[in-house]
Amino acid sequence: MIATRPIERTRPQMSAPLDPQAELRNFTKTKDFFIGIDSDGCAFDTMEVKHKECFIPNIIKFFDLAAISKYAREVAEFINLYSYWRGVNRFPGLVLTFDMLAERPEVARRGFRLPPVPGLRAWLAKNPKMSNSALEAEIQATDDPDLAITLEWSLAVNASVAEIVHDVPPFPYMRESLVLLDGKADVMVCSATPGEALKREWIEHGLARHVAVIAGQEMGNKGEQISLAAAHQYDKDKILMVGDALGDLSAAQSNGALFFPINPGHEEESWAEFHDVALGRFFAGTYAGDYMNSKIETFKTLLPKETPWAKV
Repeated sequence: MIATRPIERTRPQMSAPLDPQAELRNFTKTKDFFIGIDSDGCAFDTMEVKHKECFIPNIIKFFDLAAISKYAREVAEFINLYSYWRGVNRFPGLVLTFDMLAERPEVARRGFRLPPVPGLRAWLAKNPKMSNSALEAEIQATDDPDLAITLEWSLAVNASVAEIVHDVPPFPYMRESLVLLDGKADVMVCSATPGEALKREWIEHGLARHVAVIAGQEMGNKGEQISLAAAHQYDKDKILMVGDALGDLSAAQSNGALFFPINPGHEEESWAEFHDVALGRFFAGTYAGDYMNSKIETFKTLLPKETPWAKV
């Protein structure tokens, strides 16, 4: 049963602007080319440590999953790291974790009742901006206990990330690629990670100076970010999204843009290919077509829907 413990900490005052997307709406192109780059698992090798050490332990803690912790870890790792859903926003990803756990016979045999979280499901059904600040606003309006514990969990995740995740450099060839882009393309970070964490990581490694905007979850999903900043200002064949998840591919396709995949498990090779081959093709206008399509097809094979435990 879902925990209903009161939140004892004083909720932080959200400092987001009234229109968190203003920076995207006001963005003006300075080059003919635009490149959006995802951060976690794409630019930085942070996906594994964030989920295994920050997200998942806090799911087990705040939603009382100790009795099925083995399966909770297995399911959450599959969803967030090794599957079709890799890169999903934390809030629908949490619900998907509960739903996938509910389908496991090992959990049923233990008589474990997973949190139904109707309040969280109802909020997600409204298709909100999925961020802590949006969740905070909904709690103030509804005083829903599901949302309250979800916010407590999400804030704890952020605190764990701030405490644990540092000194994690970008993948090899990523920094070198940004240097190549200087003076040739407008570059934006497109991410579902909270903006504060993004800025901390990009500044820590001296990469923020290479990008025009650092867009996090507060600015909408990645498709919205590209739409607001770039879709109306650049030719479609001069917009490229670089990412490691199918959601990044969808963000590109929804805007008629090009896509380059950073293949999970093969990130260094992908960035080397981007640096040595893909960028040249992109600027020469020969990236779309067979070359891009072959990259996407390989990428899709690495992110299955079928669960590994279903094969046993």
